[in-house]
Amino acid sequence: MLAAPPAAGLPSNPDELEARLYEALQRGDLDLLMSLWADDDEVMCVHPGGPRVVGLPAIRSSFEAIFANGGIPVQPEQVHRLHWLGGAVHHLVERITVSTPDGVQTAWALATNVYVKAALGWQLVAHHASPASPVPATLGPDSPSTLH
Repeated sequence: MLAAPPAAGLPSNPDELEARLYEALQRGDLDLLMSLWADDDEVMCVHPGGPRVVGLPAIRSSFEAIFANGGIPVQPEQVHRLHWLGGAVHHLVERITVSTPDGVQTAWALATNVYVKAALGWQLVAHHASPASPVPATLGPDSPSTLH
């Protein structure tokens, strides 16, 4: 099995799972990251500007390559949540800030995370992030909750 169970068990709600997801990305912690994914052949991930990656082995491989340079300095912002019994979709803005020879640079991505409730807790089944414009539009509390 590729995804080792986390020491503290599976998260008890989607927000806790999302906090662990971004912690793993920031730390470059591949084991923590992979422990959050559902053990399912159809889990998928799309990195900004990248192809669709399907299945745990391919997702692990893609993050091994990304983490070869360390963690990702990403902060989730403007989270819009849609929850129902046994599932959740979070759409958010990711702010990635890095220091370069030209100073601090900020990049933005729009991300969608899909979570399902398993017998022992919540698990990630899809993460899709796409490059965003330099300053993404705000997702306010009055934004519609309907996905289409």
